[in-house]
Amino acid sequence: MNDINHEVLIIGGGIIGASISYFLSKAGYDVGLIESKEIASLTSSHCDGNILAIDKTPGFDSQMTLRSQKLIHELRKELILPFEYRKPGSILVCETEKEMQAAEQWVQQQRDYGLDFKMLDKQDIKNESKYFSDHLLGGLECSTDSTVNPYMLTYSFIETAKQHGLKVYEYEHVKNISKSNETFYIQTTNHSFYANKVVNACGIYASEIGSMLDVHIPIYPRKGQILVASRNETVGIRKVMEFGYLMSKFGGERQVSKEMEDYGIALVFEPTESQNFLIGSSREFNGYDKKVNSKVNRLIAQRAIHFYPKLKDMSLIRTYSGLRPFTEDHLPIVSETEVEGFYVAAGHEGDGIGLSSITGLFIEQLISDKETEIDISPLSVNRFKEV
Repeated sequence: MNDINHEVLIIGGGIIGASISYFLSKAGYDVGLIESKEIASLTSSHCDGNILAIDKTPGFDSQMTLRSQKLIHELRKELILPFEYRKPGSILVCETEKEMQAAEQWVQQQRDYGLDFKMLDKQDIKNESKYFSDHLLGGLECSTDSTVNPYMLTYSFIETAKQHGLKVYEYEHVKNISKSNETFYIQTTNHSFYANKVVNACGIYASEIGSMLDVHIPIYPRKGQILVASRNETVGIRKVMEFGYLMSKFGGERQVSKEMEDYGIALVFEPTESQNFLIGSSREFNGYDKKVNSKVNRLIAQRAIHFYPKLKDMSLIRTYSGLRPFTEDHLPIVSETEVEGFYVAAGHEGDGIGLSSITGLFIEQLISDKETEIDISPLSVNRFKEV
């Protein structure tokens, strides 16, 4: 085996690892990135491309996302490959008076933290799309929400980082990691790597990498499925979710069937650059199994038709599933660990695309001993330790 040395070694070639590689390489570090398969071959290529504040908890979470949105807006001028960036905003739609009341509270809380939210009435919803069901009472809007092609954004980070000296090693499965004095030794399929610092950006496999250094990282795979429908007509021009999506995400009660509740089915509608439609969503703990479940597909389709009745006449192109790296408090882990020089940047669940840019910047600032843009102590891996 050939020995390879880098100042910083990033493990994981998804969008989080790609963003970190960009920010560290740009800052002048000698960076290597290793990926067990191909770049963006796992979660980052099996998801939608949203950069959303609309569904984030008011406060730290929503403000962190707002900063990430601004950063992505700036990066579209710096990164060398286009990544289908658009900023159409997004909306949540409400079915009941109870949801409308909760939406008003949500909007006011977000406004209190400086985010651009507003309520929508029944006519606003009708003006948004003639395809919406007549039963919808209104909703809310976040104007800063944007969307990208996650696969292209990952590659844009990588290709730009290469111009700053990044070295990429694909098909390098990590077999073992150890540390002696100030140096990490990483044994992979084909090489032995040495590094002063290591960043674990392995998403759903972050806990496996952490265990090699006896670091407990409580991240678990949470499966989600997406339907891709072809455009017959322009159903909508921006991201739409049901207000019940928030309850599905955070474990609240909804008035849906037991099957819908068991699989966490909630409307998510997203037009792509080509104006096909991504339709979701589902949330399911099923280990590392990524096989598409036909029952879940049927439930997703039923829920979508409930909000857009004419979708039943549109053609389905394909369906796919992905695994989200889940943490119990729905916040990612972005911090150094008890092993000095070993960092974690994982656990973003469905927000990896949206928080990729700010995560890369945070890790660069931590490694460079800079003050982070905001206090990121809520993202520390230590928050899961028993008191």
